[in-house]
Amino acid sequence: MNEDYLDPKYAEGMPKMADSSFALDFLLSIKTGIRYYATALTETASSELRATLLKQMEEGIDLYEETVDLLLEKGWLYPHDLGKQVELDLKSADMALAIAEMKLFPRDTDRLGTFATPYK
Repeated sequence: MNEDYLDPKYAEGMPKMADSSFALDFLLSIKTGIRYYATALTETASSELRATLLKQMEEGIDLYEETVDLLLEKGWLYPHDLGKQVELDLKSADMALAIAEMKLFPRDTDRLGTFATPYK
């Protein structure tokens, strides 16, 4: 990974990587929501509330299916090919480590002369 992160030419491919990361995070959030709805369904005594929770859980399952279809279409998820999925996960982990090692905040924060400023 190039250290000159401020140069736009080195950001090539970053939106795709960010999109896949956001989509996978969204998928995990959907799964968590479905789990919470299932738990709430087993703990409610009201039939009205149970019907509402069931409807919302079914909508969450539909959203999960749509999201998985998108991930499969884009090549961001390989649930039936463990080798490819591990390879993709390792690539993502390497990228996260490389970003974490970047010097995003310089030691010298003096910006005097960097911008056009009026003299006093």
